[in-house]
Amino acid sequence: MAFILGSGSPRRLELLAQLGITPDDVRPPDIDETPRKAELPRGYCCRIAREKVRAVQANDDDLVLCADTTVALGRRILGKPADVGEAAEFLLALSGRRHRVITAIALRRGDKVWEKDVVSQVRMKRLSDPELNAYLAGNDWQGKAGGYAIQGPAGALIPWISGSFTGIVGLPLAETANLLQTAGYPLHKEAAE
Repeated sequence: MAFILGSGSPRRLELLAQLGITPDDVRPPDIDETPRKAELPRGYCCRIAREKVRAVQANDDDLVLCADTTVALGRRILGKPADVGEAAEFLLALSGRRHRVITAIALRRGDKVWEKDVVSQVRMKRLSDPELNAYLAGNDWQGKAGGYAIQGPAGALIPWISGSFTGIVGLPLAETANLLQTAGYPLHKEAAE
């Protein structure tokens, strides 16, 4: 049995390492992540994780892990900004407000899929123009849902969270560990005698 991470995210690789897991292979799926008309953030996030895990080529006895992280402002899905202008728009919308960060995980072996999603609340401080401009100039917004990553420079902009820090980063470790154990993946290998 091989363990395959279906994600190109270096953050997810680092988070798995915290569980003592090094994937046998990394195979990021290529799927259309466009939200459907009137699709709500949580449903969208779960659907994308499920579609990702089904898109990864694997043997029937392999274990494939995929995840999706979505930033939700009310019913609005804030994906990865296309450019600095959209990143600024997202950050200004989040400035001084609470929002949700949803991470859905999907684990597959053969036709069996295990799923879990975790919703955390995040408050971003009210951003001054110099803070916003300095953050955007650092390019840390690139490839990040909502235009920020809490574990990077944007951490200084987040005074409060409620929920899973690792879920906000991109892979909720407690829930991932539970899913892996449910699927029969040995997380705590016995010490060699």
